[in-house]
Amino acid sequence: MAIGPQAVMTTVMGALLVGAFLWLSRLENWQLVGSVRGSGTAGERTDEEEHTGVKPSGVIRWLTTVDHKDIGILYGFYATGMFVWAGLAAVLMRTELITPASDLFPASFYNALLTTHGIAMLLLFGTPILAAFGNYLLPLIIGADDMAFPRINAIAFWLLPMGTVLVFAGFLPVDGLLPAQTAWTMYPPLSSGIGAGTQGNVGVDLMLLGLHLTGLSATMGAINFIVTIFTERDESVTWANLDIFSWTMLVQSGQILFAFPLLGSAMVLLLMDRNFGTTFYAVDGGGPILWQHLFWFWGHPEVYILILPAMGIVSLLLPRFSGRELFGYKFVVYSTLAIGVLSFGVWAHHMFSSGLDPRLRASFMAVTLAIAVPSAVKTFNWITTLWNGRIRLTTPMLFCVGFLSNFVIGGVTGVFLASIPVDIVLHDTYYVVGHFHYFLMGGLVFAVFAGIYYWFPLFTGRWYQPRLGKAHFWATLVGTNITFFAMILLGYGGMPRRYASYLPQFATLHQAATLGAFFITIGQLFFLWNAVQSWFEGDPVESDDPWGLRRFDMYTAEWTLLNEQRRDALTDGGQLAGDGYPVDDGNPADDAAESAGGDGATPADDAGDTERIDTQRHGVDNTGDTQRCDTDRSEGGA
Repeated sequence: MAIGPQAVMTTVMGALLVGAFLWLSRLENWQLVGSVRGSGTAGERTDEEEHTGVKPSGVIRWLTTVDHKDIGILYGFYATGMFVWAGLAAVLMRTELITPASDLFPASFYNALLTTHGIAMLLLFGTPILAAFGNYLLPLIIGADDMAFPRINAIAFWLLPMGTVLVFAGFLPVDGLLPAQTAWTMYPPLSSGIGAGTQGNVGVDLMLLGLHLTGLSATMGAINFIVTIFTERDESVTWANLDIFSWTMLVQSGQILFAFPLLGSAMVLLLMDRNFGTTFYAVDGGGPILWQHLFWFWGHPEVYILILPAMGIVSLLLPRFSGRELFGYKFVVYSTLAIGVLSFGVWAHHMFSSGLDPRLRASFMAVTLAIAVPSAVKTFNWITTLWNGRIRLTTPMLFCVGFLSNFVIGGVTGVFLASIPVDIVLHDTYYVVGHFHYFLMGGLVFAVFAGIYYWFPLFTGRWYQPRLGKAHFWATLVGTNITFFAMILLGYGGMPRRYASYLPQFATLHQAATLGAFFITIGQLFFLWNAVQSWFEGDPVESDDPWGLRRFDMYTAEWTLLNEQRRDALTDGGQLAGDGYPVDDGNPADDAAESAGGDGATPADDAGDTERIDTQRHGVDNTGDTQRCDTDRSEGGA
């Protein structure tokens, strides 16, 4: 029997995975690179495992660490790389779509870019960037020493790079290897590899195997988050005063636990159809519709897996820059739980045009309309939190407000798609693309940037440049609305999605969408320059309350890390100053005054353009019309 290239490639990749496992199993003294606050497994840490030495520096530190903060940073850098990759793919596609004909590259390459863009944004950027926030911050906020299972936490991360290599293996310069062109939904019979097309290529098999590893990573991380929140909380952290970000991470982890194993099972069946002649998704077997049911049972909860922690970040930040506690904390928690449950009952609204029984379609339409209610509850709670507040338009606050406006547009456009007659007309048009990009780019990404800017002083011990931060916000906001509103109009005009060429009457709107994409790209260049330059040369943070949260009784536990003696400075992996901050290398930023006070504002003035409040050097004004609350109720709890 002849051995095909798929079997050879699968054997090689399996050998590589086994070799990596054996290498990791030979590493010794992993406890030396555990968390400075403790390391080990839940409820059982030995004296030898705590403070047994100093973290190694350089590459060894990052390859062997089980410290939740280090792993959070690794997740962040990995997700940033995937965001860049997906963004470049989007820019290439939008550049191709400036003209109706396929001018820059063949349609097959366009399809490959389309596939990797969707997979990278949803699975390789969205889920890992939220895991970055969760790993770094959640143990600090709830008073845990570390994640419940630090070593599993490390393994969950290192599965991601290995899976990513397999997902993108088709782009490697290997003779006979082609990238997958199935789109991120991977619908059979296209993805089954039958017929005269190129989808029988081993590149699709490698992509499916890589997605298995990333799904396993997400599932392991979800189990870790659930156990950490249930068993590792400080005694003072109860369910009544648990912060809203931790609530959303808990619900998200529960969704992952139910959704991702099903996706893995569906992909196993698809691999068997491709390689062993089974007929799970064949027309004369289970049928292509079976894949759609299994895929979307994962796919629609995945939307909320991405947006719920983003909602948690916004719910955490809005009160801190409004001078008010979160309005309706309990209802925000209840709506989070409701979304987590209802998200598993709406998957077939992606299949209204597939010939489903009309009675089933009606039931899914009803649940889809119902899930808009808890989302609306959150929106009104956020608006009410802002109402009559003492608002400080810092960069994190601007991204939160941008999130809110984009979320409303994404939600309203989604209500129309919940209606069966409207959806049948707009299905598989650019309207759908514009709708979910308002959620994911306008929602998830904006919330992520709000969190990055808010916790940047905590991550690095330095300040970013506020003017660049605000330039980043405005370029991204303008670009997002130009691009995706143009797509909504294209959908109304009947422009189908996933096409590398189109009719000339759609050219103007496509060019507008491409112009917006260039605005978004410019905004991300502002961010990258700001982050890198500030990481190394930003003005050092001199207080454990850089945002002046104590005057609103909204100071949270993670900021105490700024006062703790850390073993390694994050910026250089080495020496710390006596107060626990990175040693100044003698080359401070020339515009430190600007970084300190925003656009000319004094650091203690929160009436307008202030970026930070240096409570050590300038003091804080405790007067005003702010609404105070108890420390335990800083998130609005009862």
